[in-house]
Amino acid sequence: MKTKRPLLKSIGVGLAVALGVIIFAYAFQVTDVNFETTRSEVRMTGLTRVLRALAKPELFTRDTTEVDIQTPFYLPCPESGQMEEIETGGNEPYLLTSVPCASAKEMITVEGYNFPPNSSGPINFLTASGVSKQLANFDSDSDGYFNVEVEVPNRQPVEEAQHIVATIRTTSGPLKWTDTAKATWEKIIETVFIALLATAIGTIVSIPVSFLAAKNLMKDSTSTPTNVALAILSWPAGIWVGLKFTKWAINVLDPLSEQILVALAGSILFAGIAYLLVRKGLPAEDIAKPTRKTRIIRNVFLFGSAVAGLLAIIFFGSFAKLAGDIITEPLGVFGFLGNALFLLGDITLMLAPAMIAVAVGGVFASIVGKFGQSLNDKLSSSSLKVANLIFTSLAGAVLFALIMAGINWFYQINDPKIVLYYPLAIGGIVGFLLALAVRPKHPLPTGLIIYTIIRTLLNTTRSIEPLVMAIVAVIWVGIGPFAGSLALALHTIASLSKLYSEQVESIDDGPLEAIQATGANRLQTIVYAVIPQIIPPYISFTMYRWDINVRMSTIIGFVGGGGIGFLLQQNINLLNYRAASVQMLAIAIVVASMDYISSKIRESIV
Repeated sequence: MKTKRPLLKSIGVGLAVALGVIIFAYAFQVTDVNFETTRSEVRMTGLTRVLRALAKPELFTRDTTEVDIQTPFYLPCPESGQMEEIETGGNEPYLLTSVPCASAKEMITVEGYNFPPNSSGPINFLTASGVSKQLANFDSDSDGYFNVEVEVPNRQPVEEAQHIVATIRTTSGPLKWTDTAKATWEKIIETVFIALLATAIGTIVSIPVSFLAAKNLMKDSTSTPTNVALAILSWPAGIWVGLKFTKWAINVLDPLSEQILVALAGSILFAGIAYLLVRKGLPAEDIAKPTRKTRIIRNVFLFGSAVAGLLAIIFFGSFAKLAGDIITEPLGVFGFLGNALFLLGDITLMLAPAMIAVAVGGVFASIVGKFGQSLNDKLSSSSLKVANLIFTSLAGAVLFALIMAGINWFYQINDPKIVLYYPLAIGGIVGFLLALAVRPKHPLPTGLIIYTIIRTLLNTTRSIEPLVMAIVAVIWVGIGPFAGSLALALHTIASLSKLYSEQVESIDDGPLEAIQATGANRLQTIVYAVIPQIIPPYISFTMYRWDINVRMSTIIGFVGGGGIGFLLQQNINLLNYRAASVQMLAIAIVVASMDYISSKIRESIV
């Protein structure tokens, strides 16, 4: 047995090595590895040209003066034999060609005399119609002489003389930034702020989402079948009511909100009312079990707080737009602050229907949830079973109909049977069967279900390339940096939510259990036991994501997402590698600076 084990181990190692060799050999075939192309003279010449251009970024320049020295040339030789005479001699620069005329594709020699010592410039062929084609470059010696062999271009034959032109370029004055460097500076600043805005939006959304995507917080969240069914029924109804009411309120309040003082007063007044009503509707604790009358009053307070909050949001949006529009021009160079305030108000009014609809849906779910809990406490198991059969069947029908409505929006089936009737019937049957299978008062793992749904959505979103998101954003809002910010923000939400939630899952359970032992609710548990443990890593992850977004925004610019990527792509397409080198240098400096700054911030905070 002792002899067989080393033998089997050796055979296993040999098979593993052989398998590795086979895998890498197949990888060479799949990736089409071919070192023969690297030895091609043409490819090496092109590679050398590109690398030399990239090593000379177009950062500085001087004032340049150009002087054209030309000599007549005939293409082809004229039939009459008469050709323009060339004046030579003296101290002025002049050109001579080895022959005064030639046919296309022939090689001729161009000589230059009396040029400025050690000067350089292009040699062009200038047609009679004024079209220029570069033939070569010259470099004069210390005596102002050069000798260059060029190929006669293939141009339309004409009887009159055409010209070969040597352009003497001389520089003078101090060094100054090139136009490329100035444009690169503007675009790199734009790139940094594209990444900053995307990171800010992503962070704001990711923090609450991360709590829903943390398994340790969601696994203990359960609900009875009655509460789940009533929540499914109440949320869509609340959202529909919220949307309708918001649109109606905006139309009614529009005349009042056009006056800035009224809008300001309204936002402050209704925000205060909403806060007071929430305090009344959701007390910190109950000394005794609330009576039915008390619960009804509290529900009225909650509904009133939702209405007051809606009015506060509408008035604030109107005030921000009016105030931003008024102060933009007087602020002068700081007018961007007024513009930002105007945009904040515009975004608020645009998102108000959705925000209020979700809030009203939550109020509906809270009210109906308390009703469901009351049924769950009061009814016997048999009576509750009947109620669950009804509620769960209705909830299943509504849920399936909503899902099918979303599918229909994408695929435009527009068949009532497929879109409405079949989903209602199938959903009702599935809900009925679930109600039969589950005990009436048995808690369902609703937290884990929400956790699974959120994680699936995050994984799906994260798998979509930011370039694809940028293309969609460009179609939605147009070409520019805003499209880049939106695309990066969406990808940031998916990435940060995952990182944040995993950090929540790795926190110490001791403080969590201690807070829960005091009878704290879920919100109090998160505030006092979770958040203190996650602040340092959240800051670290956020800074790291900003660094990533700076680099990703470069690629986003390739599809119209603004930033430095647009210039980089443009210069690469134009084969202007010296200009592209400036953009690459700027990107490297910014990324290195961001890495250094973020590391210092993490060290000081974390």
